[in-house]
Amino acid sequence: MNGLNTILIVLGLFLAGGVYSFQKQKMPLSVVILLALASALSLAAGVLRIQGIW
Repeated sequence: MNGLNTILIVLGLFLAGGVYSFQKQKMPLSVVILLALASALSLAAGVLRIQGIW
């Protein structure tokens, strides 16, 4: 596991926390969806890099 994998996974988890926080604060749904997509893509990219697929 190298630095980029770690950064992608930490970024994904950070964004996932942002999704939870923004939803609790009743932020606009479009912002919550955008953060959720960014979180999912970041986590997926980190996992794919760990597996050596990407």
